[in-house]
Amino acid sequence: MADYNNISLDPVRPSWLPEGMTASMVRLDKLDPVISGNKWFKLKYNLEAARQEGYQTIITFGGAWSNHIAATAQACRENGLSCIGIIRGDEMQSDTNPTLRHAAANGMQLRFVSRAQYSAMQLPGNPDLEKLRQEGFVIPEGGHNAAGARGCEEILSLFPLEDYSHILCAAGTGTTAAGLINAAGVHQEVLAIAVLKGAGFLEQAIADLLSPQHLSSWKLLTAFHQGGYGKINQELIAFMNEFYLETGIPTDIIYTGKMVMAFRQLLEQQYFPAHSKILLIHTGGLQGNQSQQQGILAF
Repeated sequence: MADYNNISLDPVRPSWLPEGMTASMVRLDKLDPVISGNKWFKLKYNLEAARQEGYQTIITFGGAWSNHIAATAQACRENGLSCIGIIRGDEMQSDTNPTLRHAAANGMQLRFVSRAQYSAMQLPGNPDLEKLRQEGFVIPEGGHNAAGARGCEEILSLFPLEDYSHILCAAGTGTTAAGLINAAGVHQEVLAIAVLKGAGFLEQAIADLLSPQHLSSWKLLTAFHQGGYGKINQELIAFMNEFYLETGIPTDIIYTGKMVMAFRQLLEQQYFPAHSKILLIHTGGLQGNQSQQQGILAF
């Protein structure tokens, strides 16, 4: 199972970090090769709830390159649970890519549905969703529920992090951001960097998971998606390679690469007051880099 001792708090000192400012990164990517980054934190209490309610089957949703699908398949195998993955795209097959092959090899039953059906069947009251609930314990896409956010609250308890003024994370479903906001202090600001276009809806998705007692301030920033979810460009790839060569930290094309690039752009916009202490959350997802042609990335 995931070993928290693998996680480290690494200094981040690229050449573009202003003098007098401090940055560090919580390296959740080191947690486990597959159940990597924030994925275990989002699954932890969902799997616990499933066991407590007597379920033997986990059902969840994701795209063909989903880190969540890969992590859920591995976690279910390690916990002796069966699992079903509802995969977006009925043109896909279990051997379409390494993510799906790995999930299938871990025993996940893959069911491929059209994009329209995929969206519809996650809506409350959908007949297909109700049928799934009769088959097993349903975890929403990306672990987006109260149990997922509760697990992500624990990220800020891994190290003494009270001295940091700002906390940055990538946002796909907003679950991790919600957990961080719930756990952060009154003097801290959480910045959720949306990685998809038209992400204004995440404002409510995050708010829905917030505790009434949360103390921190927060913002959803929607201008750093680099073209949309899963969209990349040469500027992003060049930045990720440069960041790796300067720091030794690999990032992924979907989430953390865009988050760190947003950090640099926010610095250029002088968003942070002088002497700010910035905490970056590496949410893992490096397996998604397998979608790129070999040699494009320097790591």
